[in-house]
Amino acid sequence: MITTRNNDLLLQNIDPSESFPVSFEQLEQAAQEKMGKGAFGYIHSGAGREETLQKNVSSFSKYAIVPRFLNDVTELDTSVQLFGRTYATPLFIAPVGVQKIAHEDGEIATAQAAASLGIPFIQSTVSSYCIEEVTEATGNSPKWFQLYWSSQNEDISYSMVQRAEAAGYEAIVLTVDTVMLGWREEDVNNQYSPLMQGFGKANYVNDPVFMASLPNDDDDSIIQGIVDNIYHPSLSWKQVVELKKRTSLPILLKGILHPEDAKLAIENGIDGIIVSNHGGRQLDGVVASIDALRAVVEAVDGKIPVLFDSGVRRGSDVVKALALGADAVLVGRPFVYGLAVGGQQGVEKVLSNILQEMKVTISLSGITSVRDLRNVTIVKR
Repeated sequence: MITTRNNDLLLQNIDPSESFPVSFEQLEQAAQEKMGKGAFGYIHSGAGREETLQKNVSSFSKYAIVPRFLNDVTELDTSVQLFGRTYATPLFIAPVGVQKIAHEDGEIATAQAAASLGIPFIQSTVSSYCIEEVTEATGNSPKWFQLYWSSQNEDISYSMVQRAEAAGYEAIVLTVDTVMLGWREEDVNNQYSPLMQGFGKANYVNDPVFMASLPNDDDDSIIQGIVDNIYHPSLSWKQVVELKKRTSLPILLKGILHPEDAKLAIENGIDGIIVSNHGGRQLDGVVASIDALRAVVEAVDGKIPVLFDSGVRRGSDVVKALALGADAVLVGRPFVYGLAVGGQQGVEKVLSNILQEMKVTISLSGITSVRDLRNVTIVKR
Protein backbone atom coordinates (compact mmCIF):
# COMPACT_ATOMS: atom_id res chain seq x y z
CA MET A 1 0.00 0.00 0.00
CA ILE A 2 1.29 3.47 -0.95
CA THR A 3 -0.62 6.18 0.90
CA THR A 4 -0.37 9.95 0.84
CA ARG A 5 -1.68 12.46 3.31
CA ASN A 6 -4.51 14.46 1.78
CA ASN A 7 -3.90 18.08 2.64
CA ASP A 8 -5.14 20.90 0.44
CA LEU A 9 -3.55 20.04 -2.89
CA LEU A 10 -4.92 23.13 -4.62
CA LEU A 11 -3.29 25.62 -2.26
CA GLN A 12 0.03 23.81 -2.64
CA ASN A 13 -0.07 24.82 -6.30
CA ILE A 14 -0.85 28.51 -5.78
CA ASP A 15 2.46 30.27 -6.48
CA PRO A 16 2.60 33.84 -7.83
CA SER A 17 5.94 33.07 -9.48
CA GLU A 18 4.54 30.06 -11.38
CA SER A 19 3.95 30.71 -15.09
CA PHE A 20 3.64 27.19 -16.49
CA PRO A 21 0.35 26.61 -18.40
CA VAL A 22 -2.17 24.64 -16.36
CA SER A 23 -5.09 23.74 -18.65
CA PHE A 24 -4.64 21.45 -21.63
CA GLU A 25 -5.70 24.23 -23.99
CA GLN A 26 -3.06 26.61 -22.61
CA LEU A 27 -0.47 23.86 -22.75
CA GLU A 28 -1.27 23.04 -26.36
CA GLN A 29 -1.00 26.70 -27.35
CA ALA A 30 2.35 27.06 -25.60
CA ALA A 31 3.64 23.92 -27.32
CA GLN A 32 2.54 25.21 -30.71
CA GLU A 33 4.60 28.35 -30.13
CA LYS A 34 7.66 26.24 -29.34
CA MET A 35 7.40 23.59 -32.06
CA GLY A 36 7.74 23.85 -35.81
CA LYS A 37 4.59 23.66 -37.94
CA GLY A 38 5.22 20.13 -39.17
CA ALA A 39 6.21 18.75 -35.76
CA PHE A 40 3.25 20.32 -33.97
CA GLY A 41 0.87 19.16 -36.69
CA TYR A 42 2.16 15.61 -36.35
CA ILE A 43 1.46 15.52 -32.59
CA HIS A 44 -1.71 17.62 -32.64
CA SER A 45 -3.60 16.07 -35.53
CA GLY A 46 -5.66 12.94 -36.04
CA ALA A 47 -6.77 10.78 -38.93
CA GLY A 48 -9.31 11.84 -41.55
CA ARG A 49 -11.57 14.70 -40.52
CA GLU A 50 -10.55 14.03 -36.90
CA GLU A 51 -13.98 12.83 -35.82
CA THR A 52 -12.45 10.21 -33.52
CA LEU A 53 -9.82 12.60 -32.16
CA GLN A 54 -12.57 14.98 -31.09
CA LYS A 55 -14.89 12.28 -29.73
CA ASN A 56 -12.10 10.80 -27.64
CA VAL A 57 -12.09 14.02 -25.65
CA SER A 58 -15.73 15.09 -25.76
CA SER A 59 -17.09 11.64 -24.84
CA PHE A 60 -15.63 11.93 -21.34
CA SER A 61 -18.24 14.59 -20.59
CA LYS A 62 -21.02 12.02 -21.11
CA TYR A 63 -19.92 10.19 -17.96
CA ALA A 64 -20.71 11.75 -14.59
CA ILE A 65 -19.46 10.78 -11.14
CA VAL A 66 -22.04 10.49 -8.37
CA PRO A 67 -19.99 11.14 -5.20
CA ARG A 68 -20.53 9.85 -1.68
CA PHE A 69 -19.76 12.05 1.33
CA LEU A 70 -19.08 11.75 5.07
CA ASN A 71 -16.30 9.22 4.48
CA ASP A 72 -12.89 9.78 6.05
CA VAL A 73 -10.62 10.57 3.08
CA THR A 74 -7.63 11.80 5.05
CA GLU A 75 -5.34 9.22 3.44
CA LEU A 76 -5.36 8.03 -0.15
CA ASP A 77 -3.82 4.86 -1.59
CA THR A 78 -3.01 5.45 -5.26
CA SER A 79 -1.10 2.21 -5.85
CA VAL A 80 -2.06 -0.46 -8.37
CA GLN A 81 -0.91 -4.06 -8.78
CA LEU A 82 -0.17 -5.38 -12.26
CA PHE A 83 1.61 -8.62 -13.18
CA GLY A 84 2.89 -9.15 -9.68
CA ARG A 85 4.32 -5.65 -9.34
CA THR A 86 3.11 -2.65 -7.38
CA TYR A 87 3.13 0.73 -9.09
CA ALA A 88 2.79 3.96 -7.13
CA THR A 89 0.02 5.37 -9.32
CA PRO A 90 -2.43 4.13 -11.98
CA LEU A 91 -0.99 6.68 -14.43
CA PHE A 92 1.36 5.45 -17.20
CA ILE A 93 3.26 7.26 -19.93
CA ALA A 94 1.76 6.22 -23.27
CA PRO A 95 4.17 5.05 -25.96
CA VAL A 96 4.78 8.08 -28.16
CA GLY A 97 7.52 7.90 -30.77
CA VAL A 98 9.91 10.44 -32.28
CA GLN A 99 9.88 12.62 -29.16
CA LYS A 100 12.94 14.51 -30.34
CA ILE A 101 10.65 16.55 -32.61
CA ALA A 102 9.27 18.13 -29.43
CA HIS A 103 12.55 18.59 -27.52
CA GLU A 104 16.18 17.68 -28.09
CA ASP A 105 16.22 15.43 -25.00
CA GLY A 106 13.18 13.50 -26.23
CA GLU A 107 12.49 10.18 -24.53
CA ILE A 108 15.38 10.65 -22.10
CA ALA A 109 13.69 13.70 -20.58
CA THR A 110 10.28 12.01 -20.50
CA ALA A 111 11.61 8.82 -18.93
CA GLN A 112 13.54 10.77 -16.31
CA ALA A 113 10.42 12.81 -15.48
CA ALA A 114 8.38 9.64 -15.15
CA ALA A 115 11.05 8.05 -12.95
CA SER A 116 11.08 11.05 -10.62
CA LEU A 117 7.34 10.62 -10.03
CA GLY A 118 7.26 6.82 -9.93
CA ILE A 119 5.21 6.65 -13.14
CA PRO A 120 5.90 3.74 -15.51
CA PHE A 121 7.33 4.81 -18.87
CA ILE A 122 6.27 2.90 -21.98
CA GLN A 123 8.89 3.36 -24.68
CA SER A 124 7.98 3.35 -28.36
CA THR A 125 9.76 1.23 -30.94
CA VAL A 126 10.25 4.38 -33.03
CA SER A 127 12.07 6.32 -30.32
CA SER A 128 14.69 8.98 -30.84
CA TYR A 129 16.78 7.29 -28.13
CA CYS A 130 17.23 3.54 -27.85
CA ILE A 131 16.28 1.10 -25.11
CA GLU A 132 19.79 1.01 -23.72
CA GLU A 133 20.15 4.81 -23.59
CA VAL A 134 16.87 5.18 -21.71
CA THR A 135 17.93 2.48 -19.26
CA GLU A 136 21.29 4.14 -18.68
CA ALA A 137 19.53 7.45 -17.95
CA THR A 138 16.85 6.04 -15.62
CA GLY A 139 18.28 2.94 -13.95
CA ASN A 140 15.69 0.53 -12.55
CA SER A 141 12.66 2.84 -12.75
CA PRO A 142 9.55 1.03 -14.10
CA LYS A 143 9.60 0.76 -17.89
CA TRP A 144 7.65 -1.19 -20.52
CA PHE A 145 8.47 -1.56 -24.21
CA GLN A 146 5.98 -0.97 -27.01
CA LEU A 147 6.59 -3.12 -30.08
CA TYR A 148 5.71 -2.42 -33.68
CA TRP A 149 5.80 -5.78 -35.42
CA SER A 150 8.47 -6.13 -38.12
CA SER A 151 6.67 -7.45 -41.15
CA GLN A 152 9.68 -8.19 -43.37
CA ASN A 153 11.81 -9.89 -40.74
CA GLU A 154 10.13 -11.19 -37.60
CA ASP A 155 13.52 -11.80 -36.00
CA ILE A 156 13.85 -8.03 -35.62
CA SER A 157 10.79 -8.06 -33.38
CA TYR A 158 12.19 -10.88 -31.28
CA SER A 159 15.53 -9.12 -31.03
CA MET A 160 13.98 -5.91 -29.73
CA VAL A 161 11.93 -7.82 -27.18
CA GLN A 162 15.04 -9.64 -25.99
CA ARG A 163 16.90 -6.32 -25.68
CA ALA A 164 14.05 -4.84 -23.63
CA GLU A 165 13.98 -7.88 -21.37
CA ALA A 166 17.77 -7.72 -20.89
CA ALA A 167 17.49 -4.01 -20.02
CA GLY A 168 15.03 -4.69 -17.20
CA TYR A 169 11.81 -3.66 -18.91
CA GLU A 170 8.80 -5.21 -17.22
CA ALA A 171 6.28 -5.82 -20.01
CA ILE A 172 5.86 -5.80 -23.79
CA VAL A 173 3.07 -3.79 -25.41
CA LEU A 174 2.29 -4.99 -28.93
CA THR A 175 0.40 -2.36 -30.92
CA VAL A 176 -2.15 -4.04 -33.19
CA ASP A 177 -3.94 -1.09 -34.82
CA THR A 178 -1.09 0.07 -37.09
CA VAL A 179 -1.24 -2.52 -39.85
CA MET A 180 -0.80 0.56 -42.06
CA LEU A 181 -0.57 4.28 -41.37
CA GLY A 182 -3.86 6.15 -40.88
CA TRP A 183 -4.87 8.86 -43.35
CA ARG A 184 -3.48 12.03 -41.70
CA GLU A 185 -4.25 15.05 -43.82
CA GLU A 186 -2.28 17.55 -41.78
CA ASP A 187 0.93 15.59 -42.32
CA VAL A 188 0.21 15.49 -46.05
CA ASN A 189 -0.51 19.22 -46.12
CA ASN A 190 2.70 19.93 -44.22
CA GLN A 191 4.66 17.33 -46.22
CA TYR A 192 6.04 16.13 -42.91
CA SER A 193 7.14 12.69 -41.75
CA PRO A 194 9.45 12.46 -38.73
CA LEU A 195 10.02 8.80 -39.54
CA MET A 196 11.35 9.67 -42.98
CA GLN A 197 13.57 12.31 -41.39
CA GLY A 198 15.16 9.72 -39.12
CA PHE A 199 13.70 10.82 -35.78
CA GLY A 200 12.52 7.29 -34.90
CA LYS A 201 15.51 5.17 -35.85
CA ALA A 202 17.43 4.78 -32.56
CA ASN A 203 16.14 1.33 -31.65
CA TYR A 204 16.73 0.12 -35.19
CA VAL A 205 20.30 1.35 -35.69
CA ASN A 206 21.19 -0.25 -32.35
CA ASP A 207 19.64 -3.59 -33.26
CA PRO A 208 22.10 -6.10 -34.73
CA VAL A 209 19.42 -8.15 -36.46
CA PHE A 210 17.95 -5.12 -38.20
CA MET A 211 21.32 -3.77 -39.29
CA ALA A 212 22.37 -7.18 -40.62
CA SER A 213 19.22 -7.24 -42.79
CA LEU A 214 20.22 -4.11 -44.73
CA PRO A 215 22.19 -4.02 -48.00
CA ASN A 216 24.36 -1.28 -46.45
CA ASP A 217 24.30 0.97 -43.40
CA ASP A 218 23.79 4.44 -44.88
CA ASP A 219 20.89 6.60 -43.70
CA ASP A 220 18.77 6.01 -46.80
CA SER A 221 18.98 2.24 -46.37
CA ILE A 222 18.22 2.46 -42.66
CA ILE A 223 15.13 4.63 -43.14
CA GLN A 224 13.88 2.51 -46.03
CA GLY A 225 14.42 -0.61 -43.93
CA ILE A 226 12.36 0.87 -41.10
CA VAL A 227 9.55 1.85 -43.46
CA ASP A 228 9.59 -1.61 -45.04
CA ASN A 229 9.31 -3.29 -41.65
CA ILE A 230 7.14 -1.09 -39.47
CA TYR A 231 3.74 -1.57 -41.11
CA HIS A 232 2.39 -5.07 -40.83
CA PRO A 233 -0.86 -5.87 -42.71
CA SER A 234 -0.17 -9.59 -42.31
CA LEU A 235 -0.07 -9.50 -38.48
CA SER A 236 -2.44 -12.10 -37.04
CA TRP A 237 -3.03 -14.19 -33.93
CA LYS A 238 -0.43 -16.65 -35.23
CA GLN A 239 2.39 -14.13 -34.75
CA VAL A 240 0.97 -13.00 -31.42
CA VAL A 241 1.07 -16.57 -30.10
CA GLU A 242 4.63 -17.04 -31.33
CA LEU A 243 5.75 -13.78 -29.70
CA LYS A 244 4.32 -15.03 -26.42
CA LYS A 245 6.66 -18.03 -26.65
CA ARG A 246 9.72 -15.82 -27.17
CA THR A 247 9.69 -13.89 -23.88
CA SER A 248 9.00 -14.40 -20.21
CA LEU A 249 7.61 -10.88 -19.93
CA PRO A 250 3.85 -10.17 -19.82
CA ILE A 251 2.47 -9.22 -23.24
CA LEU A 252 -0.31 -6.67 -23.65
CA LEU A 253 -2.17 -5.90 -26.87
CA LYS A 254 -2.69 -2.18 -27.47
CA GLY A 255 -5.54 -1.15 -29.76
CA ILE A 256 -8.34 -3.46 -28.63
CA LEU A 257 -11.84 -1.94 -28.92
CA HIS A 258 -14.14 -4.91 -29.63
CA PRO A 259 -15.21 -7.25 -26.79
CA GLU A 260 -14.75 -10.30 -29.02
CA ASP A 261 -11.11 -9.35 -29.65
CA ALA A 262 -10.65 -9.07 -25.90
CA LYS A 263 -11.98 -12.61 -25.51
CA LEU A 264 -9.67 -13.86 -28.24
CA ALA A 265 -6.73 -12.23 -26.47
CA ILE A 266 -7.52 -14.28 -23.37
CA GLU A 267 -7.93 -17.46 -25.43
CA ASN A 268 -4.52 -16.86 -27.00
CA GLY A 269 -2.76 -16.45 -23.68
CA ILE A 270 -2.27 -12.69 -23.74
CA ASP A 271 -1.56 -11.17 -20.32
CA GLY A 272 -3.33 -7.82 -20.68
CA ILE A 273 -5.00 -5.46 -23.13
CA ILE A 274 -5.06 -1.71 -23.66
CA VAL A 275 -8.32 -0.23 -24.87
CA SER A 276 -7.14 2.36 -27.37
CA ASN A 277 -7.85 3.87 -30.79
CA HIS A 278 -4.32 5.30 -31.08
CA GLY A 279 -5.44 8.74 -29.96
CA GLY A 280 -7.63 9.12 -33.04
CA ARG A 281 -4.58 8.86 -35.31
CA GLN A 282 -5.44 5.64 -37.16
CA LEU A 283 -9.04 4.79 -38.09
CA ASP A 284 -11.26 7.86 -38.18
CA GLY A 285 -14.92 7.29 -37.34
CA VAL A 286 -14.06 4.54 -34.88
CA VAL A 287 -15.67 4.40 -31.44
CA ALA A 288 -14.22 6.68 -28.77
CA SER A 289 -12.01 4.68 -26.44
CA ILE A 290 -13.95 5.66 -23.32
CA ASP A 291 -17.18 4.46 -24.97
CA ALA A 292 -15.59 1.08 -25.75
CA LEU A 293 -14.11 0.55 -22.29
CA ARG A 294 -17.02 -0.80 -20.27
CA ALA A 295 -17.96 -3.51 -22.77
CA VAL A 296 -14.36 -4.72 -22.99
CA VAL A 297 -14.06 -4.79 -19.19
CA GLU A 298 -17.24 -6.86 -18.99
CA ALA A 299 -15.98 -9.28 -21.65
CA VAL A 300 -12.65 -9.75 -19.85
CA ASP A 301 -14.44 -10.29 -16.53
CA GLY A 302 -11.33 -9.78 -14.43
CA LYS A 303 -9.30 -12.53 -16.13
CA ILE A 304 -6.52 -10.14 -17.26
CA PRO A 305 -5.79 -6.45 -16.65
CA VAL A 306 -7.48 -3.87 -18.87
CA LEU A 307 -5.65 -0.59 -19.35
CA PHE A 308 -7.00 2.52 -21.06
CA ASP A 309 -5.59 4.99 -23.60
CA SER A 310 -6.78 7.85 -25.85
CA GLY A 311 -8.42 11.16 -25.01
CA VAL A 312 -7.02 11.60 -21.49
CA ARG A 313 -6.40 15.28 -20.88
CA ARG A 314 -6.72 15.71 -17.12
CA GLY A 315 -6.93 13.96 -13.77
CA SER A 316 -10.70 13.66 -13.75
CA ASP A 317 -10.49 11.74 -17.06
CA VAL A 318 -8.17 9.26 -15.35
CA VAL A 319 -10.67 8.77 -12.53
CA LYS A 320 -13.60 8.23 -14.90
CA ALA A 321 -11.67 5.58 -16.83
CA LEU A 322 -10.70 3.81 -13.61
CA ALA A 323 -14.29 3.95 -12.35
CA LEU A 324 -15.45 2.39 -15.63
CA GLY A 325 -13.16 -0.56 -15.02
CA ALA A 326 -9.66 0.30 -16.25
CA ASP A 327 -6.81 -1.01 -14.11
CA ALA A 328 -4.47 1.80 -15.21
CA VAL A 329 -4.57 4.75 -17.59
CA LEU A 330 -2.11 6.00 -20.22
CA VAL A 331 -1.55 9.69 -20.96
CA GLY A 332 -0.13 10.86 -24.29
CA ARG A 333 -0.40 14.29 -25.89
CA PRO A 334 -0.35 16.31 -22.63
CA PHE A 335 3.11 15.09 -21.63
CA VAL A 336 4.45 15.65 -25.17
CA TYR A 337 3.30 19.26 -24.98
CA GLY A 338 4.94 19.56 -21.57
CA LEU A 339 8.14 18.20 -23.12
CA ALA A 340 7.99 20.81 -25.86
CA VAL A 341 7.40 23.66 -23.42
CA GLY A 342 9.90 22.76 -20.72
CA GLY A 343 11.81 19.54 -21.33
CA GLN A 344 12.01 17.19 -18.36
CA GLN A 345 10.68 19.82 -15.96
CA GLY A 346 7.77 20.47 -18.31
CA VAL A 347 6.85 16.78 -18.38
CA GLU A 348 7.12 16.61 -14.59
CA LYS A 349 4.83 19.62 -14.22
CA VAL A 350 2.18 18.20 -16.55
CA LEU A 351 2.23 14.79 -14.89
CA SER A 352 2.18 16.34 -11.41
CA ASN A 353 -0.87 18.42 -12.29
CA ILE A 354 -2.71 15.38 -13.66
CA LEU A 355 -1.82 13.38 -10.56
CA GLN A 356 -2.91 16.17 -8.22
CA GLU A 357 -6.27 16.55 -9.93
CA MET A 358 -6.68 12.77 -9.95
CA LYS A 359 -6.10 12.63 -6.19
CA VAL A 360 -8.52 15.49 -5.52
CA THR A 361 -11.18 13.88 -7.73
CA ILE A 362 -10.84 10.49 -6.04
CA SER A 363 -11.07 11.98 -2.57
CA LEU A 364 -14.00 14.24 -3.43
CA SER A 365 -15.76 11.14 -4.77
CA GLY A 366 -15.60 9.71 -1.24
CA ILE A 367 -12.99 7.04 -2.03
CA THR A 368 -9.69 6.32 -0.29
CA SER A 369 -7.98 3.95 -2.74
CA VAL A 370 -7.75 3.41 -6.48
CA ARG A 371 -8.90 -0.19 -6.17
CA ASP A 372 -12.22 1.02 -4.69
CA LEU A 373 -12.96 3.35 -7.60
CA ARG A 374 -15.08 0.69 -9.26
CA ASN A 375 -17.52 1.22 -6.41
CA VAL A 376 -18.07 4.80 -7.58
CA THR A 377 -21.37 5.32 -9.33
CA ILE A 378 -20.93 6.56 -12.91
CA VAL A 379 -23.98 7.64 -14.88
CA LYS A 380 -24.06 8.23 -18.61
CA ARG A 381 -25.78 11.46 -19.52
